[in-house]
Amino acid sequence: MHCALKISGDSLMLSDGFPEHGHPAETPAALTLHLQVDDADVWFDRAVAAGCVATMPVTVQFWDDRHGQLRDPFGFTWSIGATPKG
Repeated sequence: MHCALKISGDSLMLSDGFPEHGHPAETPAALTLHLQVDDADVWFDRAVAAGCVATMPVTVQFWDDRHGQLRDPFGFTWSIGATPKG
């Protein structure tokens, strides 16, 4: 379902496509790139301003992260998440 790698102390997560979340398997490389950041809303808004299309708005998910997904101009799907502070 997904792969999580730790490289130089940072996380890289990959997952299969999930058509129910708006990114079918025929998207480039059929994967989702995930960024774990300090503020998901700020980074999400930056990506949209740079030309990405929101496919799932940033909301609090069941695992407690603020998380959203978007598609970049090249067709790649990205998810952006932030763990709440405190």
